Amino acid sequence: MDRLTAFGLFAVSAMLVCYALEARSHWWTLAFAGSCLLGSAYGFLQGAWPFGLIEGIWAIVAAHRWWRMAR
Repeated sequence: MDRLTAFGLFAVSAMLVCYALEARSHWWTLAFAGSCLLGSAYGFLQGAWPFGLIEGIWAIVAAHRWWRMAR
């Protein structure tokens, strides 16, 4: 397994964990947004720009949800 694949595995695993724990605290929603950004970076780095683009959009959506929950 090369470093890029390991990075992608980490990013997607972090997304899964944070999504599963979102109901516990709004901080998990922010962590989900951050892990979506990591997933987006992975998508662009490996050349799958549609995946990177969609993950970037999910990061924005999650950050917006966090903002609403935190207020």
